[in-house]
Amino acid sequence: MSRLLTLTLCVCVLFGALNTAVPANQHHDVRLMDYAVNRIAVIGDSYTSGSDEGGAGTKGWPTQVWRSLAHQGIAVTPTVAAERGAGYGTRGNRGSLFEDLTVRAVMPNDVLVVFFGSRNDLHVDLTRLSVAMYGTLRLARQVARSAKFLVIGPAWPTADPPLAIRRIRDVLSYQAKLAKATFVDPLAGRWFVGTSDLIGKDGIRPTDAGHAYMARKLAPLIGAQLNPY
Repeated sequence: MSRLLTLTLCVCVLFGALNTAVPANQHHDVRLMDYAVNRIAVIGDSYTSGSDEGGAGTKGWPTQVWRSLAHQGIAVTPTVAAERGAGYGTRGNRGSLFEDLTVRAVMPNDVLVVFFGSRNDLHVDLTRLSVAMYGTLRLARQVARSAKFLVIGPAWPTADPPLAIRRIRDVLSYQAKLAKATFVDPLAGRWFVGTSDLIGKDGIRPTDAGHAYMARKLAPLIGAQLNPY
């Protein structure tokens, strides 16, 4: 009899506890949160991927830029798709065009898309190149509709780049304007001109020092497009 009474009392206490009103300030909604800050997509060639001449891994300009921005209180979530030899109209060493790299890198919630290059389009017909540039930038815009675009033209290590390189720059500048992108011209800025240690022995690709130099150039350009953390 005492056991039955004890069980009955326990059930009553438990039932009363379950029916006790939960204070409003203890109720929490569960929401899925996206903690990614300043998503960035970068598309480029060996000037971005690094090469045997320099810029491999953390010595490349992208990693150095992210580190520099972090020190300024600007957090980023980057996706870099870069391939040696690639361009808007030229396939790289793995068969990719900038358009293919765009498909891999650009996300709908990107806040910035960066294109860098490419001198690899040196021998591409300008009409075909213009169409390829237009298509690539349009594709990126269709995916990342609210992103800002930063388009960086080809670089050349001397003060007298070939006419074909200047024409690539001019066509890309026009297409960047159509895409409402910010265009940066390394030729006019004389990037790498008058230096001896920034370009490798092949006379084309940047060294580790060259990547550090590009990081100093690009960090303020990219940071100006982003929001502080």
